[in-house]
Amino acid sequence: MSDFLAIAYPRLADKLHKLPIAHLPTPISCHDIDTGAGVRRVMVKHDDLTSDLYGGNKIRKLEYIFRRAKDRGAERVATFGAVGSNHALATAMHAKQLGFECTCFLAHQVRTPRIQQTLDMHLELGTELIKWGGAVKRVDLYRRKLQNRNIWVIPLGGTCWLGAVGFVNAGLELAAQIGTDKLDMPTRIYMANGTMGSVAGLTVGLGLAGINIEIHAVRVADNRFARREVLRRLIEKTLELLHDIDPSIPADADARSKLVWRDEFYAGGYAAVDDVTERAVRFAAGNLGLSLETTYTGKAMAAMRSDLDSSTEDARYLFWNTYNSRPLPTFGSGHPRRDQLPKQFARYYE
Repeated sequence: MSDFLAIAYPRLADKLHKLPIAHLPTPISCHDIDTGAGVRRVMVKHDDLTSDLYGGNKIRKLEYIFRRAKDRGAERVATFGAVGSNHALATAMHAKQLGFECTCFLAHQVRTPRIQQTLDMHLELGTELIKWGGAVKRVDLYRRKLQNRNIWVIPLGGTCWLGAVGFVNAGLELAAQIGTDKLDMPTRIYMANGTMGSVAGLTVGLGLAGINIEIHAVRVADNRFARREVLRRLIEKTLELLHDIDPSIPADADARSKLVWRDEFYAGGYAAVDDVTERAVRFAAGNLGLSLETTYTGKAMAAMRSDLDSSTEDARYLFWNTYNSRPLPTFGSGHPRRDQLPKQFARYYE
């Protein structure tokens, strides 16, 4: 059983549909970590396993968004991200499997080890790649690339109220797992906070479940995309629209959740890396068996590791792993389609 939101609110399920592309519920593993202050229980929610094709947290959002695109008769989807965006790649891979063409508007970012592999995968999929951001005149670009093409546009990170619903379901899923698997009730949840849709949905979902857990939202994106007041509006809009569809959903459900905004592990910029982030990635590999990256999950892990080392309370920690762990093919230096790569992205192969 994967749709815990539908189970809890059948009326909502009758009117708000999704494409079941995620393998849910995702498992939870438990680990005892010896810190200087004593042994602490750490749980990991493995959203890296949401799909055999390509996992991560975006798949939960895309279930609802792709269904809306299909219902509206779209033939192509378009989305936005940085060059190494996991969201853009997840969208392109699942769009291909579902029969959609895909356009990705990509902005430059700090070089990271996986960018070449990500771009090669887009080339393999036949994704239409378009330079976005900077001095590009966006309105003119959108007119040329989006008009009259039967496109469904997916926001940056899949973040909109409909995408957030995927994590409303995730909050209820976690509550059900705690109730049936005899897991310890977490005291805190740590999640990377980029475009904020996952955090917003989880806040609502845990509120609907009546569970009071601290959600530590670890900011990993620029303030243009991650701001407290915008997160608050997204939570309120998600609840408002769900309540409009099904009035049995409490309009103040989020009041039962405690959201903790964390700024101190941003490391100076999107995809920027510092020693704290790198140590956190090594800690996760050595103690939890996780393969994280330094743009999102490494920074969320840095927040949790800092609290593990400094806290004297007997807290129980849950790390929400939002990073895909499914392997991508490696094409080497001779990918046959690299000559089709837009020239603006050639710098990532130099």
